[in-house]
Amino acid sequence: MPHSNQTFQPKIIGIICNWCCYGGADLCGVSRFQYPPHIRLIRVMCSARVDLLHILRAYTNGIDGIFIGGCHLCDCHYVTNGNFNAYSMVQVCKKILEHIGVFPSRLKLEWVSAGEGIRFANFMNEYSDELVKLGPLGKSEGIDDQTLAFKFEAVKKILPYVKLVLTQRLHVPVRTEEAYHAFFSSAEFDRLFDELIAHKLDISLITTLLEKKSLSTGEIAGSLGLKPSEVSQYIIDSSRQGLVRYDVNTKQYGLVLNK
Repeated sequence: MPHSNQTFQPKIIGIICNWCCYGGADLCGVSRFQYPPHIRLIRVMCSARVDLLHILRAYTNGIDGIFIGGCHLCDCHYVTNGNFNAYSMVQVCKKILEHIGVFPSRLKLEWVSAGEGIRFANFMNEYSDELVKLGPLGKSEGIDDQTLAFKFEAVKKILPYVKLVLTQRLHVPVRTEEAYHAFFSSAEFDRLFDELIAHKLDISLITTLLEKKSLSTGEIAGSLGLKPSEVSQYIIDSSRQGLVRYDVNTKQYGLVLNK
């Protein structure tokens, strides 16, 4: 549920590209346009430099919202048009956040040119207001700190795989704004995410949960908000991979530890 305490001051990080968005932020300051002082900006050479791990580390350290700013699409300062990579990464990250119960609106992507200081200020003010209404990370989602940390840890474990899927299976052949928007808002993208990433993530959540102690199918389902039938299928897949074992005496599943 949204947070109602208007005195809450969200912790916000903005990761912005050197060539455009940083110039817009600089112009914003020179022009004395006002935006919240609790936003911390990190300059990178390109928005494509932002990694999924950077985002997860920020959330793990208590950041309530992350803003990624880059050049307008098709106006990147690099021939590779790296901001399209940032676009793809953010769409997948939002789906991952939603899958683990975190509001995807905690991650924002916006294009700002060096001459758009007022646009930068307006966006940062609107985003800060949105996060104030949303409230602290985890608390608003109804997730305690320990569970939130465990979920982020499970996501981190599959990041190399997610990056491979991004480049190999979620690649959009035509680099236009229309093509990217059409693909990442399509049912095909939803299907591929569920098939390739959500399934892998649920297995990671289960194995990370079992690192602490052995649990029954029902206990796993209750902890993760999954159906027992779903857990059973994931357990079967994990057992085939040699990740978990079943104890016939306790009727619980445990993690297979490497010797």
